[in-house]
Amino acid sequence: MFLVLFAVTLGLRIVIACTLSPFGDEAFYWQESLAPAWGYSDLPPLTAWLIGASEAVFGHGLLPMRLPFLLIGAAIPFQVRAIARRHAGDAAGWQAGTLALCLPLAGSLGVLAVPDVPLTFAVLLAMQGLLGALDDGRRRDWCLLGVGLALAWATHYRAAMPMLGGLVFLLATPRGRAQWRKPGLWLAMGIAAVGLLPIAIYNLQAQGAGVSFQLVERNPWRFHADALVQPLEQAATCTPVAYVALLWMAWSAWRRRGEAPFDAIGSVAGTFIVAYFVLGLFADDVRFRVHWPLPGYLLLCAAWPSLPSSSTWRRIVHAGFALALAGLFGGFAWLGLAASGDGARVLANLKAFPSHFTGWRESAAVLQGELLHDSGALVVADNFMLAAELRFALGGPRTVYSLDSPLNVKHGRAPQLAAWRIDEAGLAMHAGQRVILAVDETSLRERETRGWLGSICARVDIVGPLSRLDLFDGRRRIAFYDARARATPAPAQNPDDCVVWMAAYLAAPH
Repeated sequence: MFLVLFAVTLGLRIVIACTLSPFGDEAFYWQESLAPAWGYSDLPPLTAWLIGASEAVFGHGLLPMRLPFLLIGAAIPFQVRAIARRHAGDAAGWQAGTLALCLPLAGSLGVLAVPDVPLTFAVLLAMQGLLGALDDGRRRDWCLLGVGLALAWATHYRAAMPMLGGLVFLLATPRGRAQWRKPGLWLAMGIAAVGLLPIAIYNLQAQGAGVSFQLVERNPWRFHADALVQPLEQAATCTPVAYVALLWMAWSAWRRRGEAPFDAIGSVAGTFIVAYFVLGLFADDVRFRVHWPLPGYLLLCAAWPSLPSSSTWRRIVHAGFALALAGLFGGFAWLGLAASGDGARVLANLKAFPSHFTGWRESAAVLQGELLHDSGALVVADNFMLAAELRFALGGPRTVYSLDSPLNVKHGRAPQLAAWRIDEAGLAMHAGQRVILAVDETSLRERETRGWLGSICARVDIVGPLSRLDLFDGRRRIAFYDARARATPAPAQNPDDCVVWMAAYLAAPH
């Protein structure tokens, strides 16, 4: 059952990865891969390094960009199997791997080139090392723990969460407290610290831009009651019955924290679930976050075959994960439809419009047509996502500038654009040169749109409109303008006097 399910899901992932347009963040990670560095304003370097290495070997395209993530995502169910097999035997390993494949987020890992794929792999790798070291005390297992944590730090600042989970284990369980005197633990921590070097080097070079974004700019650090819906978000992500089953597994493992391997798994998995919930009450409530506890859920899948349970709970687990499997295939269907224009139109009619995956191909085609008439014109987009998507479509060598959109700040990309000199300050160095300006009129919330679009006329000199894309009954609207680069912004004006805002207003569905 595991092997059949693995083959089917992997095949679907490959097909979707070859056809689905890049997500905006994906395109930006790809753009980062063009400039190898110790880090970037949004992330440590591993995601960009993986993309760059793959494209260096296989060339530019959707599949080369996503291939490392497909391979890493394919390995994760086998990691879950290996953890379960260590303590409960071969059959339990296959059962745990099958449960992991059923979870929608886990079964689809690798479709997108995002840092959560290597981060999840790294957390499970560290857990494999920890459990092996606790059982056998071998140096190689302690080294594996350190390597996993180092990879996690090189992938994302959220590597702090498995570190916190490990600390809970070391403080709250008898076996954990015994490890403080083991030299292997300190060997592992020394290896893990190597993964912090890229973060340290980048932030020293960039005046702390990465740490500032992750710890200060993106988080309000005050209680917001709307975050109390997090359990409902998690239930929708895992599917409700599977989420209840996972919470029961977490509680059962924690109750048995005096036994191996439940002490380590219960501590780490429970920390992922509880700490992210508590953190979410005070931290970022704007960006997508439902994927954060995934490594904890996968560890619970590994523990499940070993957990004593009643026949009632076993039926609940089986039913929950069967429904989760249906949710996984529903997710594949949504992504498959999003990969085509006709499918996206179907989703739009069903109120499930995939806005982040649509409009990029059409806008790139318009841009390429304009560049045929003037290949020397500068290409400028009104935000970093559209700029990265257009650069991905053009293949990389051509620079695509971004205006200083609020989106750039919101997603922590403004310092990186400034470092590459492809923001407004970089554009000002080409004052007077012709610009082909692409404007995504649907990128911001409605209350922000007028102020932003109305300010564009002060940022570049608009000569006149070139063309317009109104897609899916106006759900995606991208306009192109003939313009000139300015040396300095003009004085602020009434947004209603700006042709960019008025054209967007007239084109919007009313």
